[in-house]
Amino acid sequence: MGSIVASYKIRVATLLQCIPSSPKVYYYKMDIEQKQAEHIDYFVKQASTLKGSSLNNLIVEATSHPSLFAFSEILSVSNVVQLEGTENSVYLDLLRLFAHGTWSDYKSNAGRLPQLVPEQVLKLKQLTVLTLADTSKELPYDQLMQELDVTNVRELEDFLINECMYVGIVRGKLDQLKRCFEVLFAAGRDLRPGQLGNMLQTLTDWLTTSDNLLVSIQEKIKWADTMSESDKKHRKEVEERVDEVKKSLSLKADVDFRGHEEIYSESGGVMDYEEDRGRPKRRRHPIG
Repeated sequence: MGSIVASYKIRVATLLQCIPSSPKVYYYKMDIEQKQAEHIDYFVKQASTLKGSSLNNLIVEATSHPSLFAFSEILSVSNVVQLEGTENSVYLDLLRLFAHGTWSDYKSNAGRLPQLVPEQVLKLKQLTVLTLADTSKELPYDQLMQELDVTNVRELEDFLINECMYVGIVRGKLDQLKRCFEVLFAAGRDLRPGQLGNMLQTLTDWLTTSDNLLVSIQEKIKWADTMSESDKKHRKEVEERVDEVKKSLSLKADVDFRGHEEIYSESGGVMDYEEDRGRPKRRRHPIG
């Protein structure tokens, strides 16, 4: 059970990039995940107890279930894998179609697959919307009508509202002016063979880029710290130099002031102004 839930969580993690962070959307996501885990667990247990042609009806039941949109765990059951190469292998192909394919894929291979019941047709069209939503956040009405075999906009919008949004597998806005469906949230489908490796490589590349960015940021922080310390040291040196200059100027001013005091205080060093005024001045006689 734990591995099944963990496996489905990987698929849920492949949601569209613009998932809103509102609690309402988060509730939908958790609700879908819980329901999927319960249904997957049931069908995996059933498949483990059946063999051969007895698995055919179980596969039809699983692909018709209104609340089941993930099938990789059922595909991995050994009894199901053993259908390969037998007369019942078409049901294994059918299960693979519902895990990874679309309505267009079925139409292209309908001649070698079992005929679908209405519930399976509906399910496969719902899965087709999920596949399209995983490739683009804005789905034109014309593209959707072609992929789903819908003849008019009213029928398309009814399908998106009643069979997709109300079910909880997608959330979005119907833009009649732009004739498109703006995807806000979409549940993830089963990973195709080899897709997990590509995802892991993408994540590895992202981690490498993140590590390099982190190293760069740390170097910038270290450089900023170094510059800050250098700036503090330089500022301190400047302040000390200013203090020294102030002290030097203050000392020089004090010495100059004391020197002037000594000059003015010397006896006879400066003639008293009143005394100078009382002294008779000499007259110069013209030369005859």
